[in-house]
Amino acid sequence: MEYQKVTHEFVPVYDEHSRILILGSLPSVKSREQGFYYGHSQNRFWRVVAQLTGEAVPQSIPEKKALLLNHGIAVWDVIQSCEIMGSSDSSIRNVKVNDFDELLSKVPDIRIFANGGKAYELYQKYAFPQTGRVAVKLPSTSPANAAWSLEKLCDEWSRLLEMP
Repeated sequence: MEYQKVTHEFVPVYDEHSRILILGSLPSVKSREQGFYYGHSQNRFWRVVAQLTGEAVPQSIPEKKALLLNHGIAVWDVIQSCEIMGSSDSSIRNVKVNDFDELLSKVPDIRIFANGGKAYELYQKYAFPQTGRVAVKLPSTSPANAAWSLEKLCDEWSRLLEMP
């Protein structure tokens, strides 16, 4: 497998009511094919968020956006562009970070969470110096994180719902 230059093409999902920002590293190959966040059928992101909010698991992109926005949740990624092999976070190199200034100026009280260790590491290295905002690391919902059951993920991700 060879390195491929990938540029993030999804806009962040948020509005003025967003209070939680969940950051991934970069959309996977499957997500890029589908044109939206967490598109791999084995990624548990949508099941976790649905369970935490008491909603049905969304299927379409409009349903996914509505679920997020109806519950004050914003979604984006740390990386604007990089070189990567497939969807392997461990292969990421030559990172250009997204510019968080506009989003953070529109929702200044938003709390930041990283979906997994790589997203957290990338945020700390590339975005934290820009934002000065602390991020909380959550276990990844990726199928690569098979050690975490859905129940265990939901328990840990319930931190999203705690008031600041």
